[in-house]
Amino acid sequence: MSAPFLTSSLSRRRWLGASAGLLGLGLAGTGITAGAATPVSGKIRLAGWSKPISEITNILAEPDKGFFKAQGVDLTYLPGAGGGDAIRNILSGQGDVAFTDPGSFFMALDKGEKLVAIYDIYPQNVFNVVSLRSSGIRSPADLKGKTIGVYSLASGTRQNLLVMLHQAGLKESDVRIVVTGLLNFAPLMQGQVDATAATDTGLAVGLRKGMGMGEVHVMPVRDYLNMSSDMFVVRRQTLEQQPALLQAFLRGYRDSAAWMIANPEEAATLATKRAIDGTQRDINLDVIGLRNASAQPSLRVQGKAAPLGSFDLVALQKGADAYHALGLVQQPIQVADVVDSRWLPGA
Repeated sequence: MSAPFLTSSLSRRRWLGASAGLLGLGLAGTGITAGAATPVSGKIRLAGWSKPISEITNILAEPDKGFFKAQGVDLTYLPGAGGGDAIRNILSGQGDVAFTDPGSFFMALDKGEKLVAIYDIYPQNVFNVVSLRSSGIRSPADLKGKTIGVYSLASGTRQNLLVMLHQAGLKESDVRIVVTGLLNFAPLMQGQVDATAATDTGLAVGLRKGMGMGEVHVMPVRDYLNMSSDMFVVRRQTLEQQPALLQAFLRGYRDSAAWMIANPEEAATLATKRAIDGTQRDINLDVIGLRNASAQPSLRVQGKAAPLGSFDLVALQKGADAYHALGLVQQPIQVADVVDSRWLPGA
């Protein structure tokens, strides 16, 4: 997918995300009325992979919209630096729920941690590897011997980069990976790296901030493996001890996601107040549109889109198998054993 195509499709994806989201909203709504939820009251510390940025505006909107409060949940967001950070925060007891990527989840399971995934936040793979057209990099095989930037060594950017390299028969040792942080397009444009791994929203921001549309070549990881980008993960002990509170948390999150899907304009405005990177409303709208699109489940149930948060276990198993083949995990992982969909709103 070329950069010009990505830029021109942002507005279309906003529209598609919103219209498809109305279906998801309707399905989610059936979960609210299907049965009376048991009243709960408690605190949830959500350990994130990022700082409070615009793509999670639905979470940051809690003081204004009260989606979690309406479910009896007192929400606290804990910033992080990558999905691995989010996992570490729940393992240390600083957080209750991790907003993390499948790779970090798989690697923690491989170390013997008792974890379970309970909600698929972004069923669509949102990662890309971006290079300058002048570099001549056109395929994963062309990355051999190159220097590639990632957000952090504990982030999904590194793990998805490794997945892409694996598809070309390359190992991590065949490239040089450097940490460039979230704003990693400046090092690319300045020639400090040959390519950079980024999310679709990171790329959209880079394009909005002046990166030439015709200057870059984009390799979407989903073309090689369309595995979930992020999910909610908890310790099994937490799930056993507080199932009602966690289910209330998921209802609150589902409602917040459905709101952002149905109201991207309002969310973009609110992000200017709540997100640390939300100063430009037009960029917020692009980012929110992309996140709304990635939140759409790929599964269909009786010809209709599955409810928000639904897992595609087939795609997730392919991802786990890829991590095992890469050597990122030493033991095979059966995802059906570590995913619990019973707590999904409407499930």
